[in-house]
Amino acid sequence: MRKKGFIGAIVLAVLIFGGIILALLCTSRVPAGYVGVVYNMNGGVDGEVLSQGWHLVAPTKKVTTYSIGIEQSYLTSDDKGDSKNDESFSIPTSDGKTVRVNLEFSYRFDEARVASTFVTFKGKSGEEIKDTFIKPKIIAWTQEVSANYPVTDIFGDKRTAINAELDLYLKEKFDKYGIIIDTVNFTDISVDSETAAAIQKKVTAQQELELANIEAQTAKIQANKDKEVAMIQAQKDKEAAEIQAETAIVKANAEAEVVRIAAEAEAQANREIASSLTPELIEKIKYEQWDGKMPTVSGSNAIVSIPGMN
Repeated sequence: MRKKGFIGAIVLAVLIFGGIILALLCTSRVPAGYVGVVYNMNGGVDGEVLSQGWHLVAPTKKVTTYSIGIEQSYLTSDDKGDSKNDESFSIPTSDGKTVRVNLEFSYRFDEARVASTFVTFKGKSGEEIKDTFIKPKIIAWTQEVSANYPVTDIFGDKRTAINAELDLYLKEKFDKYGIIIDTVNFTDISVDSETAAAIQKKVTAQQELELANIEAQTAKIQANKDKEVAMIQAQKDKEAAEIQAETAIVKANAEAEVVRIAAEAEAQANREIASSLTPELIEKIKYEQWDGKMPTVSGSNAIVSIPGMN
């Protein structure tokens, strides 16, 4: 009996241990920020996508993970992030030059399309796709964009605009693969000394041109200001002349009115005097002014002179 019980205990232990081993073999963990695509070895992708956490998966199935969170990646000459070796690269320009660049980018996989991405890349994991597809294509498609610009634009004042165009171009190119590019940035751009001198010459010329434009604009503004001041002064002078002319007219009209009123007053006075000189009054005046002497006649014309009536 003891022997049977011992054997039973061993069998139970074996079953428990086997169950644990089987459970471990059937358990798969999807890290935070990732999803897992389930691949059935008997029938291919079965459409099941696992979220983060632990999952029971049959031994006949395999789980491949893809990051749906932002992943930062580097193509630089420094030992930075996932760029352990010198991964900086050269890009061509429209004027036949080459420029050495360091570049950073961030990406993620589209959660809604990871099953399709799995099939497109024949079961490669997200990390494998980054190393074998994303990084090489970043280089190739960056070169396509840079080939449209002269070196002075890439190294100079158009760098931000080119970076923005590259960002849009890469987003469009990778989207059809279920890969979302979030950001792309040139972190360093270097050229040979001859090209650097040519770029500096262009920058200096541009600065001088900008300064000349500013001075010309300032002169134009000043000229417009002077013109406006002159116009305002001319308008003031015109208004002053008009006021002066109106004042002279008013004065002349006033003086004429005074003369007219005086003439009318004098004429009225004369009329009143004339109307008051009756024959009797005239005789009375003569009488009052007569000094008592008799009239005298002088000259051949017999002019009569009455004393006291001169």
